[in-house]
Amino acid sequence: MSILFVLLTFLVIISMNYLYFRTAQSVPVTARPPVRPSVPVMAKEMGFAIPKGYSFHPGHTWVMPEGGDNARVGLDEFAADLVGKIEQIEVVGAGRWVRQGQRLIGVKAAGTSFDLVSPVEGVVTDINPDVMKDPALAISDPYNKGWIAMVKAPDLNINKKNLLQGSMVAPWMHYNVSRLNSAITSSNPALAQDGGMPLNQVLLKVGIELRQKLIKDFFLN
Repeated sequence: MSILFVLLTFLVIISMNYLYFRTAQSVPVTARPPVRPSVPVMAKEMGFAIPKGYSFHPGHTWVMPEGGDNARVGLDEFAADLVGKIEQIEVVGAGRWVRQGQRLIGVKAAGTSFDLVSPVEGVVTDINPDVMKDPALAISDPYNKGWIAMVKAPDLNINKKNLLQGSMVAPWMHYNVSRLNSAITSSNPALAQDGGMPLNQVLLKVGIELRQKLIKDFFLN
């Protein structure tokens, strides 16, 4: 009798497991909605177009909170103008944890490869598929359609203390243009400008030695 009871119990368990897993497998998987970042509000300061609410890393990447712990990341306009043309963009990969100031983005441009650092610490949750297909978006629209990755950054407010924000951004941009002008004047005075953004594709217009120096100085490679 006890053997029959054990067998019946075993059959009941098998039947319940079968029905459970069959039901679970039949539930359709809902596709993840595409990321729709907010459109930046631009302000003109000291000749620069500065997006309100964005925070900037000294390595010329930016971060914009998108609700909760989510933060959108990209390269800034100074970097876009300095590079001028990007052949390829790579991101460390969704699901990867990155630290503030650690490599997040790999860029191939001007016949060389270099990295851009993460402005915040967190987990990469999304990568902009449009900019992967067309890297030119990161140059033509760096603060909107050219965003590169979404990072879940639980310590965003703490990270922002190490970034340039608000009234600090325009003077910092101006200082970087001055530094760039000083660096390239000795090589090619025609490339230097009196304020505003630098000429496009500067990295393509200088020799390889100066190119590597500019990458090291401005992108912290």
